[in-house]
Amino acid sequence: MKHNFPQVDLPVEMLAWTDVTEDILNLYRQSCRLKACIFALCTEGTIKVTINLMEHEIKKNDLVILMPGTIIQLNEQKEKVRFCFVGFSSHCVNGINLLQATMGSFSKIWENPIVSVSDLVSSYFVDYFALLTRISISHPTATSTAMAQSVLHSILLGINTLYARHPQSILAKSRKEEICQKFVQMVIENYMTERRAQFYADKLGISLQHLSTTVKQVTGRNVLDIISHVVIIDVKARLKSTDMTIQEIAYSLNFPSASFFGKYFKRHMGMSPLEYRNS
Repeated sequence: MKHNFPQVDLPVEMLAWTDVTEDILNLYRQSCRLKACIFALCTEGTIKVTINLMEHEIKKNDLVILMPGTIIQLNEQKEKVRFCFVGFSSHCVNGINLLQATMGSFSKIWENPIVSVSDLVSSYFVDYFALLTRISISHPTATSTAMAQSVLHSILLGINTLYARHPQSILAKSRKEEICQKFVQMVIENYMTERRAQFYADKLGISLQHLSTTVKQVTGRNVLDIISHVVIIDVKARLKSTDMTIQEIAYSLNFPSASFFGKYFKRHMGMSPLEYRNS
């Protein structure tokens, strides 16, 4: 059964807020898929959430990194909870190659979207988000795409440092979760040359049926959806942030022809690469 989650985006390029409480969070109790990129810091209380169909508990000083495509649902909280956050619209994010911007952290973020930070580091994020809040409130529609992308880049640099210097505690993972995480890592490493599900099953040493069933059970998405998601992230960034021709992009990602590439993109995005570039 296909999950048709509501899509959630932001109305402006960058939006920040320092005092998000349970009263606001209660509006988002239903599962949704993010089109935006969001960074949120818990400053008070605890709350249970489901991120990409995996349950997590968020507590004070936890930084939550939600990439576009993330499926999220807020569950229960037993006490008062408070967050500060900054988010970037899909239009802003699409001009950035997230795979390159996050360097080696992309798969780690996908696997472990919550990082516990110290009181000191937490205070840095609170101050930074407060500054961004002042900017986004004072000039909600004046923040240019270039400015928002510059801020996003700076945050991603900080996130990369956190993941590099602050290894995540190893949580007990089921065999299915391990397979799924290895699969996502392999896709990120090989998507430019390999988009066949069988390739990844062979690399993992399991049958295609086993891989397909496992990925579906853990993420709710099928194998080809995840492969295409990573490919489209790269393609959208190249279309919006480079002067490469459609043919150059197609060949750089090892599509057999510009025509095949155009059909692939339209199947997933509902428009041609050129229409997307000009949108």
